[in-house]
Amino acid sequence: MKLKSLAIAIALAATSASTFAADKEEGFYIGAFGDYYDASWENIRAQAGLDINESTGWGAEVGYRFSDYWSARIEYADMDFNAFDKVNGNRNNVDGERYGIDGLYHFNGGPFYGLFGIKEIDVVKDNTFLNAGVGYQHFITDGLFVNAETAVYQGLDKGYTDLGAKIGINYLFGQNSAPAEPVKPAPEPVVVEAPVATPADSDNDGVVNADDKCANTPMTDAVDSDGCTLYEEAKVTTSLLVTFPHDSAMVKQQYFDDIAAVSKFLKEHTETTVLLEGHASAVGDASYNKKLSKKRADDVADELVKDGISRERISTVGYGEERLKNTANTKAAHAENRRVEAHVSTVERVKVKR
Repeated sequence: MKLKSLAIAIALAATSASTFAADKEEGFYIGAFGDYYDASWENIRAQAGLDINESTGWGAEVGYRFSDYWSARIEYADMDFNAFDKVNGNRNNVDGERYGIDGLYHFNGGPFYGLFGIKEIDVVKDNTFLNAGVGYQHFITDGLFVNAETAVYQGLDKGYTDLGAKIGINYLFGQNSAPAEPVKPAPEPVVVEAPVATPADSDNDGVVNADDKCANTPMTDAVDSDGCTLYEEAKVTTSLLVTFPHDSAMVKQQYFDDIAAVSKFLKEHTETTVLLEGHASAVGDASYNKKLSKKRADDVADELVKDGISRERISTVGYGEERLKNTANTKAAHAENRRVEAHVSTVERVKVKR
């Protein structure tokens, strides 16, 4: 059949293309589903007096996600129709098969999508249908997702109008939603001045022993005219940046050391408090994103509490998609916007370095 040949060609093309999307959120996916099909075919031409009714079954599909908004798939369904033979007056089951191709449009790149396609249903004889419908996807992990959808089927060979529904589980290959680690600048070299070779200055601070009221000051300290370490008021700051996968508030293991560094700073400066600001990307519903961003900030707060920081010293806020860090409509921009940020500062008396 031409439709089956076209489906096989698209499957091979999708499989080949998936090898070029290993580091992108676009990619090749496979899945399985349960299927319900509501048919009302009376006195079908291939067998007079036979009525075909609803079907339940299972199926498998293979597809390719081209972008945030578009994907395509082929499907096969094994169908079990409830049939009534009016000539013999008995009811029995009739096996059937469905092959098809669908295009999917994901609204705003989010979980809801529309679909359209063409299907061939083989039960007693072949029938060709056009179909259109809507569905919903929910990602359990970066690659694993479930979906549910319903569609209207319009017959081309006969004027049948049917309804179908399916619930499935799928796996999308080529996921890598974790943002690349920022490149840290190389530490600036510490320049140690050559000590002044003078017998009258034992600690080499530039003040001779006779005038030095603070012996043995460290070589790295600047000193006053008495040879004592100079101090100044200085603002000290620590920052935190934690990013998250799509539709997730789970803090990944890779950020535990950064959170521990903030915890250490808070323990050393007991008068300080911290505000954790949660953010989300602009993909999906704004009110949902606001709640999700607050949950992200709260989950980071829980990690600080586990590390011994009092909950009274921690505040959290969820801005949702109100303060996008990158306004571009790209995968990289969305990943950059799914984050929790914090900046803690205080003033302390610190040594003046030479």
